[in-house]
Amino acid sequence: MDKTFENWLVVSDIDGTLNNKFRRLPQRNYDAIKKFTELGGNFTLASGRLQSSLERNYNRITPNQPAVVLNGAGIYDYNKREMIWRRTIGPKGREFVKYVSTEFDDIFKSIDIGVYFDDYVYVVKSGLLQKTTTHFDKAKHEYVKSIDDVPEDGWMKVIFWSNPLMISKLNNLIKKLDNPDANFMLSSILTLEMLQKDTHKGVGIMHLADMLGIEKSHVAAIGDYYNDWDMLKTVGLPACAGQAPSAIHKICKFEACHCNNGCVADLLDYIMSGQADEDILRGKI
Repeated sequence: MDKTFENWLVVSDIDGTLNNKFRRLPQRNYDAIKKFTELGGNFTLASGRLQSSLERNYNRITPNQPAVVLNGAGIYDYNKREMIWRRTIGPKGREFVKYVSTEFDDIFKSIDIGVYFDDYVYVVKSGLLQKTTTHFDKAKHEYVKSIDDVPEDGWMKVIFWSNPLMISKLNNLIKKLDNPDANFMLSSILTLEMLQKDTHKGVGIMHLADMLGIEKSHVAAIGDYYNDWDMLKTVGLPACAGQAPSAIHKICKFEACHCNNGCVADLLDYIMSGQADEDILRGKI
């Protein structure tokens, strides 16, 4: 009889991890996820996307737990069709966005701003980068004239889009200001994201693990870039795709193959082989 894995929760990033560099799902990943979930393992995805955008990737595989959305600001249950947990941006964070969009309008006029709710985006400043993102994600959105037109309650995430120079200037401004009770992360050279303080994918994952009664030592996550840093530093078994930057490899306890070759399958095979449990008992993890 095959061993079962009800005591494991495995969470994967999407682009560059679950999917290959061509944004296609390797068959090897699909097969391994199917086998793992059939053997009782808990598997889901974690992403910066809205639930409606993430759903396309979620439905391509066989996950059996709610997904971590909006970089950890929420946990969405696709069976119940509802957000079962969320952490929203507070007054200080909202005031900072207003500060950028109004007081520094002359300096940051080339920065696009999107305020993300559960499954809706209010676009305060629109540009090519913002339009590309919302089009690609098929995100429901609305253009508003001012930050004051955005409802006060329910801010899950804010994205600032611009060229690398402007994003760098904004990031430097953040470092000089008093902490606006928010967590900032560079998700690419063109985007800077803001969530409520102490909010990231890892927080959402561990909250889900608590809901499932799974110990931290048996919570695994796999990613491929710096926006996965907090997630990987939080879980018990951090893993990375082979093409991840060297700094990411250094904080991981399992190094998988390149995403083009099915890195998620590498991690699941490691767990299903029993080697992960042996390494936990020996104190290697």
